[in-house]
Amino acid sequence: MKRNHTMMQFFEWHVAADGKHWKHLAEMAPELSSTGIDAIWIPPVTKAVSAEDTGYGVYDLYDLGEYDQKGTVRTKYGTKQELVDAIAECQKNGIAVYVDLVMNHKAGADETEVFKVVEVDPHDRMKEISQPFEIEGWTKFTFPGRGDEHSAFKWNFDHFNGTDFNAKEGRSGVFRIVGENKTWNKNVDDEFGNYDYLMFANIDYSHPAVKKEMLQWGGWLVDTLQCSGYRLDAIKHINHEFIKEFAAEMVHKRGEDFYIVGEFWNPDLASCREFLDTVDYRIDLFDVSLHYKLHSAALGGRDFDLSTIFNDTLVQSHPGNAVTFVDNHDSQPHEALESWVGDWFKQIAYALILLRRDGYPVVFYGDYYGIGGPDPIEGKKAAIDPLLYARYHKAYGEQKDYLDHPNTIGWVRLGVEEIKGSGCAVVISNGDKGEKRMQVGKHRAGEVWVDFTGTRKEKLTIGQDGWAVFPVDGGSVSVWALPHEENEE
Repeated sequence: MKRNHTMMQFFEWHVAADGKHWKHLAEMAPELSSTGIDAIWIPPVTKAVSAEDTGYGVYDLYDLGEYDQKGTVRTKYGTKQELVDAIAECQKNGIAVYVDLVMNHKAGADETEVFKVVEVDPHDRMKEISQPFEIEGWTKFTFPGRGDEHSAFKWNFDHFNGTDFNAKEGRSGVFRIVGENKTWNKNVDDEFGNYDYLMFANIDYSHPAVKKEMLQWGGWLVDTLQCSGYRLDAIKHINHEFIKEFAAEMVHKRGEDFYIVGEFWNPDLASCREFLDTVDYRIDLFDVSLHYKLHSAALGGRDFDLSTIFNDTLVQSHPGNAVTFVDNHDSQPHEALESWVGDWFKQIAYALILLRRDGYPVVFYGDYYGIGGPDPIEGKKAAIDPLLYARYHKAYGEQKDYLDHPNTIGWVRLGVEEIKGSGCAVVISNGDKGEKRMQVGKHRAGEVWVDFTGTRKEKLTIGQDGWAVFPVDGGSVSVWALPHEENEE
């Protein structure tokens, strides 16, 4: 019997820029494995514009913390050797490692170039607001610290289709590069008319040499790191046909079990469905719609109808392709997509992703260990650990839903014979104290169950008919199951 899979996003925006993160991951691998975490999503591993950059201001895709470039050999997270060692340590502990890939743009060019552009309206990129004119843009990448090692490819303005700064005038804007076959790619999200352009120098996936180079790099990276999968950043801004080709190439190279999840930040299910259709369901997507439902529920308190929590979510419509999460580095306070799920609802939110049958859940480093920066937030390890335990030992078998009340909902997992003591009952309230009468099976008759969250101290006995009334505190979650001592395996 396979155990439930659980991913951890092993970083938050304010991880200390001391170069020790890869070492920290290696040290934590045994402990993470013991909690049931069997996959880690790590931040971008490539050299960025500085040693403080979180990794999304990507400079050299082939520099994993090996060359003296941008004032540093290491990245924010450490050296190449420390990265390789951390991945090996994770794998030794049964943890797969998924690497974050930033393929939409490049930053920190080595030289400027002069070329022609058309300025477009930032709110409608299809609307030109100038005639063609020359700018001086940061688009030439020569990688003087690395030279031609790993790849001799040098980037220039012909490999991009947009940029955001005119050094000649010292002025920012959205500038579409003019040239043969130069336009925004049409196979992208249609926000702002066309959302091909996001930031920095925007990579042109209509250019054959660019496509070839990026496919080669993807293969080189997985060979170099021996990782188990990729997390693809900002894919709604990248030619969807290229994403399909890239995913197919990586799976062909590494095998069918090579895992790919994409950040397609769009809560609209029709758009997600269209994207999944385009890429032949070769990759999973983060369930952004569920994240926003959790955010709304946290803000709404007792006024939010909990019986609707899974309506219009990816995990409901496409359970086999949904990666569920509560928060991440972009949704944390003060970041680009801030939509932080409030503290009072955090444990409830994790119960909603960790203890159900569908979806591939992610535990966020910032929720688990805490967030640094100017406004630190304490970690909630003590609140999440019981849910991780229940996911690993209890949350198996058929699921029966009792999502039948606006303020008190529940579900049961009936367990499986292969995992002794498995099965649980989950009950949630966003209002006053509540209870839910639920059936856990006649074979449970007479069993005495406890609340694994520790919130409710009493024990309750399953009735002869397999039913019981499971209580929950107001604004809380309780996870009822057989106690540890009767769960020997």
